[in-house]
Amino acid sequence: QEQVMQGAQVLGGYTLGGADLLRRAMGKKDKEKMAKEREKFRDGCLAINGIEEKQANEIFDLLEKFAGYGFNRSHSAAYAWISYQTAFLKANYPVEFMSGVMGNEVGKTEKLTVFVAECQRMGIQILPPDVNRSGLSFEPESEADKPGIRYGLAAIKNVGEVAMVAALEERNKGGVFDSLADFCARVDIKRVNKKSVESLVRCGAFDWTGTERAELFEEIEGAMAAAASISRDRAAGQVSLFDVLDAPMPKAKKRSSRLITPWSPEEKLAAEKELLGFYVTGHPLDRYRSLFESGKYVPIAQLAQAVEPGERNAVVQIAGSLATVEKRFSKKGNKPFAIVILEDLSDSIEVGIFGETYANSALLIETGKLVTIQVRVEVRDDEGVRVTASEVKPLKRPAEAVRPIALKIPWETTSEAELLQIRDALLTSPGMRPVILHFESSDGRRVRLHPADQYRVGWGPELEARLTRWLVQDA
Repeated sequence: QEQVMQGAQVLGGYTLGGADLLRRAMGKKDKEKMAKEREKFRDGCLAINGIEEKQANEIFDLLEKFAGYGFNRSHSAAYAWISYQTAFLKANYPVEFMSGVMGNEVGKTEKLTVFVAECQRMGIQILPPDVNRSGLSFEPESEADKPGIRYGLAAIKNVGEVAMVAALEERNKGGVFDSLADFCARVDIKRVNKKSVESLVRCGAFDWTGTERAELFEEIEGAMAAAASISRDRAAGQVSLFDVLDAPMPKAKKRSSRLITPWSPEEKLAAEKELLGFYVTGHPLDRYRSLFESGKYVPIAQLAQAVEPGERNAVVQIAGSLATVEKRFSKKGNKPFAIVILEDLSDSIEVGIFGETYANSALLIETGKLVTIQVRVEVRDDEGVRVTASEVKPLKRPAEAVRPIALKIPWETTSEAELLQIRDALLTSPGMRPVILHFESSDGRRVRLHPADQYRVGWGPELEARLTRWLVQDA
């Protein structure tokens, strides 16, 4: 921008103060002020240097473009060198590089969402937070020989760095935690409060216990009360029999013996989205995957290719979840409308819902609703894809999504290795279809088991191939 000021002085006869005002106007892109400055510059060029109006306008245009994003050589060289270094690291050390980039944005969930999408594109899995395996920030960690990044504890919403520093200090000193009660008893409850523990449970950081999140959530109050009692005893100088014998701390009793209803997959995913910024253990649209793969709806990521450039009012069907909803009123006529972000399994896009379309679907336009939208698509060179809704309907759940996958397992002839093979196949294909295991003995006895929700699957050719020998085809 120094070059812009110098050019205005030499060519247009500007004073230092006047050149600085020109610089500011260019930086703010103030059209009214820029029109006045153009006239002043043009007059100065003619009076001082004899430069004609046409050439003066061309010079002013050049200065204006340069002011938008211009560097001196040393600045440009430094940026080029940094760009080369980061490109080299991303290409050759992708997991470490993305871990560092995400760690630099801890606490900024909107930016983390962008980086998570880039990791998925690169084939890097994001592993869920775990109080026994996670670090403070994002760290490289391979799982099943697949590169991954473990979610950092300090990046969880409502938890905070101070609380997780305390938890990691205790883990490093006393070893991994063996239960929720053990965690609460060992950490400093002045630094790790109840809300922090609730957030850890809700986002899945205690899933390694094998206990349902809903049940763990109900145990928090009792575990925290037991921890507070232990803390008071220690502060008073009392030593318990367990301390003397170097035995493990007693487990806190559950607050209630009543039956706890497990949280639905949708509730778990909503908590992950809220606390982590994205879905880790699945996606609300997993149960609709067959619909998206059927070709009935255009994937959002392919909208630009679905219509010809410059084509107006091309009509297509898209579907997904309403990630955000912003309802407004028009300046002219004070009529209601909405600007929403629709998210499918491929990408997300902003959709405008106006007039009669809004009036007919107002009840559907809420955050989290699953909808199909008939849209008019326009691809513009300067603005990209522009989408306006012409019809909004609820997304119907496909019948095959709820039909369980049945596996027939001979009791006497199935080895432990084969059972582990079945388990691994189910865990590596997460989705919404339930699984039923039929164990049968040679004498005709049968036992039917319904595995936990974590074993629900997304059905496809790859999983079918892995389970063919046990699959009941007519289930």
